[in-house]
Amino acid sequence: MSRLRRILHPSDFSRASGAAFARATAMAKADRAQLLLVHVLAPPVPIAGEGYISPKVYDDLEASARTYGQQHLGALQAKARKAGVKAVTLLVDGVAHEQIARAAKSKKADLIVIGTHGRTGLAKFFLGSVASRVVAVAPCPVLTVRGK
Repeated sequence: MSRLRRILHPSDFSRASGAAFARATAMAKADRAQLLLVHVLAPPVPIAGEGYISPKVYDDLEASARTYGQQHLGALQAKARKAGVKAVTLLVDGVAHEQIARAAKSKKADLIVIGTHGRTGLAKFFLGSVASRVVAVAPCPVLTVRGK
């Protein structure tokens, strides 16, 4: 396999993503590749129920999610840099698997390293799998890493 120049690691900051981050960091260090750290913010879902909910509540939720994402991406970036890896962050809005594939294409990623929770049965049916959707639409090879 040829040398990797850019490795994209999408993270939801879960334990499964942590295992994939460790693998992506090790691979980036070995190939002296740039590590692209991506977090996707899902659009806020209206809360069903009685009564009026102010648009400000949704704006506050979105701002809080954005701050959380930026802080955690910054922490991952610092961790990668401490390991000797060039890392940049990208915070995007939208549907996770679509935005991950779009980022991989626009940033010319050579590989996506993504964590998987390893759900099966009804949990997989109802919750779906972002990793499996990324594998289906990615413009480059995808390495899935099972969380511990």
